[in-house]
Amino acid sequence: MIPAAFDYIVPDSLEAAAASLADAGDNAKVMAGGHSLLPMMKLRLAQPAVVIDLKRLDSLRRIQLDSGTLRIGGLVTHHQVETSGEVNENCSLLAKVAGSIGDPQVRNRGTIGGSIVHADPAADWPAALLAMGANVHLTSKGGERSMAAGDFFLGPLTSAIEANEILTGVSVAVPVAGTRSAYRKVKQKASGFAIVGIAVCLRTDGDTCADIGIGVTGLAGAPFRASGVEDQLRGKALTGDAIAAAASGVADGVDALDDIHASGEFRSHLARLNTARAIQDALG
Repeated sequence: MIPAAFDYIVPDSLEAAAASLADAGDNAKVMAGGHSLLPMMKLRLAQPAVVIDLKRLDSLRRIQLDSGTLRIGGLVTHHQVETSGEVNENCSLLAKVAGSIGDPQVRNRGTIGGSIVHADPAADWPAALLAMGANVHLTSKGGERSMAAGDFFLGPLTSAIEANEILTGVSVAVPVAGTRSAYRKVKQKASGFAIVGIAVCLRTDGDTCADIGIGVTGLAGAPFRASGVEDQLRGKALTGDAIAAAASGVADGVDALDDIHASGEFRSHLARLNTARAIQDALG
């Protein structure tokens, strides 16, 4: 299909982009890579009066490491994250997740910021961001604000970003030495999206779990952190039985998605199975 008519703005600075967005109000959409927005416009599921393309904002294409914090700009592509030396050396979970997204065309064009703002319940990034306790950074004409990734994802295609805000990047604290990670997902064969995806960030003290973060995507209408599983494992010896027992509760109290790709019951089963497997993967 052909999108409805719209005005097209390509700002030269973040300040100009924020001003254009403020002027357009609720009738505008921001475009990063376009992989999420353009298909919705072609199907007329989205009909913005104004599209603000961020492609000239090179300041949002940077990956920076500063004082133990890794910051990834909103226009950084999945491929850039996957192949970045700084990411692989300091936050390898992010590189693992980036490499699992879609196909080469998607990874070379799609951006971390566009994916996060789209808030697809089957997207890969939220699992890693939640497991690592990441922060999301937003800019509007009125200034900047940051929020925890755990507060950002609200529901299917719904996030906490305001209509006048631009996601400028995400940041994560570099894990302490010895932290290990893994990402397991069962993917939709056509799209590569996660039917269920489990990200694990794990620190051990000998055979004992010193700390752990587990992010879950695809299972529910919004990604979430499996805090109950984490609490059950912290301070415990990571035996096969202990891991299986904790992982068995990952879907407890969750309203699992039920659609053409998988039933809620099957998604819950996959979540339990892959939570245990992802922890074992992180243990090596």
